[in-house]
Formats: sequence, structure tokens, C-alpha cells
Amino acid sequence: MLVDAFFENVKRDGQNVVLRFDPTPPQHMQVACLWTRTEIPGRDDLWSFAAITDDPPPEVAAAGHDRCIVPIKSSNVGAWLAPDPSRRQQLREILADRERPHYEHQLAA
Repeated sequence: MLVDAFFENVKRDGQNVVLRFDPTPPQHMQVACLWTRTEIPGRDDLWSFAAITDDPPPEVAAAGHDRCIVPIKSSNVGAWLAPDPSRRQQLREILADRERPHYEHQLAA
């Protein structure tokens, strides 16, 4: 998934607020995701996906969130999108060898 920001819910003074996190400098991020298709007899297939998250960098944690998306390097996109089933460890290596932008945040909603 290609994004240039991400949004998270955090508690502020007992209230739920939405923060927008932007990488600095501004850049597109290629976020690692998992997807699946579930076949449901007699109904349309259900397609779903989830962005992979990990422990947050200090600036995201300081803003009040405990997870952060995992942006992968451009050089790893092909291997991520067409993984070799015999090399599952390669996927873990791609997640570890990620982009690590600094994030600024602002109130989104």
C-alpha cells in the first residue's frame, strides 16, 4: 500500500482523538501489508487486508500510540509482492530492513 501519511486514534485528556503522522521529509511510503480472499459459498468473495505494524519509534510513542506501520524499502517491494514460498525468512528480513522515517504529528479530527 502506498501512503504519504497514516492516522491513529489516541487518548488525550480522556477523549479519543485522531492524529495524522507525516514522514519528514515528506515522502511516499510503501507499507507492508497482508491480504487474503475468503470464498463464501453463494456470496461474493470477501477480500481483506491489514497493514503490518511494529513497535513505534520514539516520536510516535511520545504522541501516545503503541504501534507504527512498517514501510519497506523500494529495493524489497518485488520480493515482498512475489515471495518465494521456500524462503519465508526473507520476508522477516524485509520487515527488519525497513525504511525508518522520522514522523511529525498533528491533530486530524
